[in-house]
Amino acid sequence: MSKTIKVVLGIFTAVILLSGGFAGGFITGHLIQLQGNFPFGQNGAAPSAAPTVSAEQQAATPSETQTLFQPFWEAWNIVHERYVDQPVDDKALMEGAIKGMMDALGDQQTYYMEPAVYQDATSQLAGAYEGIGAYVDMKGDFLTIIRPIEGSPAEAAGLQAGDAIIAVDGVDMTGIKPEEVREKVMGPAGTQVKLTVARKGESAPLDFMVTRARIDIPSVTSKMLDNNIGYLAINTFGEQTTNELHKNLDQLLAQNPRGIIIDLRNNTGGFLTTAVDVASEFIDNGVVLYEQHGDGSRDTFNVTGNGRATDMPIVVLINEISASASEILAGALQDYGRATLVGVVSYGKGSVQQWVPLSNNEGAARVTVAKWLTPKERAIDHVGLTPDVYVNMTPEDYQAERDPQLDAAMQTMLAILNKTAIPTSQPTPVLTPTPIQ
Repeated sequence: MSKTIKVVLGIFTAVILLSGGFAGGFITGHLIQLQGNFPFGQNGAAPSAAPTVSAEQQAATPSETQTLFQPFWEAWNIVHERYVDQPVDDKALMEGAIKGMMDALGDQQTYYMEPAVYQDATSQLAGAYEGIGAYVDMKGDFLTIIRPIEGSPAEAAGLQAGDAIIAVDGVDMTGIKPEEVREKVMGPAGTQVKLTVARKGESAPLDFMVTRARIDIPSVTSKMLDNNIGYLAINTFGEQTTNELHKNLDQLLAQNPRGIIIDLRNNTGGFLTTAVDVASEFIDNGVVLYEQHGDGSRDTFNVTGNGRATDMPIVVLINEISASASEILAGALQDYGRATLVGVVSYGKGSVQQWVPLSNNEGAARVTVAKWLTPKERAIDHVGLTPDVYVNMTPEDYQAERDPQLDAAMQTMLAILNKTAIPTSQPTPVLTPTPIQ
C-alpha cells in the first residue's frame, strides 16, 4: 500500500471516528454518475469508463465502506491518470477532500482547520495570536470589522469600523464562511495580507496592505469606575483566564466596590470548563449549563463552589460578537437573576465544538459534538441572548470613541443600587454595511 493511500485513509477514518470533548469558544462536492449520456469532448469521442479501483485501494478501505468509497477512489484515479497537468499535488487533494467532507455537513461551526489556521487558533486561546488586531463580526455574509484594536496593524493600515472584507489576497470571499475568512486574515507576524473591503459611503472597494504582528491581549482586565463601581473585561475564555480572573477580582474586591460590570463584548468564547470556572465566581450553587448530545444523552455542569462575588450586584455587557462561552456565562447569570444584561442580542452560538488534531501535523477537524442549554434549558443556537436593556453601538460611536453601552450599564447599575426603575430602550436595527458587489 502506498504511503499516500495510507495517509488519506487514516485521516478519513480519524474524522469518521470523532467523539466528545470541547475546545474553543467555520465545498460541497457533487458526485456525477459515471454511466449515461455525457457531452462529447472536442475530439467527438465519448468519454471512457472510470478507471478500475485497484486491489490495493480496496484493501486499504474498510470492508463495510468499500462500496461507499468506490466513487472516491475512481475520482482519485481519474485525477492521477487523466488530469492534464501532472504530477498532481496529493497533499492538496487530501486537504481538499477533508474540507469538502466537513463542509458537506452544512454546519457553519464544523470545518477543516488547515495547519497554520489550527496553530493560530490554539495560540490565541493561550493568550496571544498573530494577525491584524481587530474585533470582527462573523454573523453576516462577509467578515466585518467591529473596530481595530488600539495600536494594532489594522488601525495603522486605516481599517475602520463597518469595513466588510470582501477579498483576501485578491481572492473573492463571497460565499466563504466568515469564520474561515477570519482565519485567512490571521497569519505569522511580519507577513503581509491584502484586504479588500467594502466601506459605507464608498462607491468602489478599497484595498489595504496590512503587516501582521503578534497581538498580546490579556484575557481579563479590570479597573474601578466612577461611583465606586468595579469593571471587569473578559476578552476570551482561554488557558490563563481563570487565574487572571482570580487576580483581577481580588484586586477589585479589595477596593469594596458597590457592584461589578462584566464586559463580554467582542468575546467569541473559548473553553467550556473555563466558562464554568468563571460563572462559579458569581453563582453560589446550581447548574451552569447542560450539554445535549446527538444520542439524547446529557451532561450537567455545576458551579464549582467558593465563589468570590456570589452576592455582588452585577451588570453584564454583551454585543453581537459575544458568543459561545460568553453566552454560557451571561445566560447562566441571567437565568439565576444574578445579572442584568445590557447591549444587543448576542451571537447565538449554542453548540460545542471539538478540535481534533490530525496526523502528520495536517491541522485539525473542528466538529460540532453537542448543543448546550442554559440552566433554564434555553436553547440559544442561532437565537442568542436578549439583553434586558437594549443599547446599540454604531460605527460612528466607535470612530468617535463613544460608548453608549457602557454608559447604559453604569446607569443600570446605579438604578439597581438605588432601587429605582432600570432604564430600558426598544431594540433598533444594528447597522450592517452593505457589501459592494
